Amino acid sequence: MAKLTILEFPDPRLRKKATPVEAVDDRLRALIGDMFETMYAAPGIGLAATQVDVHKRLLITDISSDKSDPLVFINPEILEKDGVIVSDEGCLSVPGYYEEVERAEHIRVRYLDRNGDEKEMEAEGLLAVCIQHEIDHLDGKLFVDYISEAKRQRIRKKLQKERRTQPTTKVAKAI
Repeated sequence: MAKLTILEFPDPRLRKKATPVEAVDDRLRALIGDMFETMYAAPGIGLAATQVDVHKRLLITDISSDKSDPLVFINPEILEKDGVIVSDEGCLSVPGYYEEVERAEHIRVRYLDRNGDEKEMEAEGLLAVCIQHEIDHLDGKLFVDYISEAKRQRIRKKLQKERRTQPTTKVAKAI
């Protein structure tokens, strides 16, 4: 497995809409493993393939405190939403920033698992928020799109300034 580079706001590649995964194969499962390694190292509770510059409809989550509940969603589709929850959201692509975002409290989602089997799941609370947040990434949307333009620009400028003052290394991984 390999740790991947996470794209950071305002990188335009984060705005690219992901295309459906065509085949669940060993290459995709290797990417899934790399994504889990990357997410856990960050540390985070969710990661969309778009965030690692792979524009396929794939996301992973693990909201457990001990990394014991890894979930894989390939070609996820929200079938139902209800309720409202407002929570502080952060993002590995917008490091160090948290803002209140309103989302559905309960969702039902259809997806393929890491074996390519079709599944449906009911999720609520933090898991529902995480899945919606990561699906937004697959659609080219970030949590900062839910806040005011002034706040979004402030975050953009601070992140760009931070990037100019630190050295970076790039690792590319395509599927």
